Amino acid sequence: MKRALKFTATALVVLGVGFTGYGALGYWDAIRQSDKYETRADALIADGRGPDGLGAERLRQLVLVQDPAYLEHSGIDFSTQGAGLTTISQSLSKRLGFDEFRPGIGKIRQTGFALGLESQLSKDQILALWLDSVEMGRGPDGWMTGFFHASESIYGRPLMDISDQEYHRLLAVLIAPGQFRLLERDDALDDRSSRIARLISGDCSPEGQRDVWLDSCV
Repeated sequence: MKRALKFTATALVVLGVGFTGYGALGYWDAIRQSDKYETRADALIADGRGPDGLGAERLRQLVLVQDPAYLEHSGIDFSTQGAGLTTISQSLSKRLGFDEFRPGIGKIRQTGFALGLESQLSKDQILALWLDSVEMGRGPDGWMTGFFHASESIYGRPLMDISDQEYHRLLAVLIAPGQFRLLERDDALDDRSSRIARLISGDCSPEGQRDVWLDSCV
């Protein structure tokens, strides 16, 4: 019995060290490449495709829907209402830090990578990279990436010139770009858009940290 308990304890320690090491690997990989990411982010910002390109109110709306405590946390968030399990920084890390992201143990490296990004880049730089690389579903020319690009492809106008309803549809598709259809009538997408509109207006709030689908905003 004692030998079994000792073996179990040792195994847990080894696993813990392994997980920590895998996260640290992601952290240092992000730091090693941070100059490249910073240069790319600054170019996007200079081109008007960073957070300032949304305008203050629409930036507030995007953060409220995607990562409510984005401006306060350091890459991870386990408590904010409606935050879910993945921050903007972690979402970006999934695209920058992996050739092919696999859930499970990959989350450990993803989190380490996110912490590395947060230690080197500003919030505006991280968000600029996220806006440029985020998946937006199918458009007229195939699969779309990039929040600004999606507005131009779907509506034929830059983000600053689309209506609030059109903007809310772009926000709505972010949670499931492979499921929703921006190019055609989609009742499920319209339903999520209306929930987002209610959240933004203050008529409802998420019920718990994992309520990313806004079940309380029906």
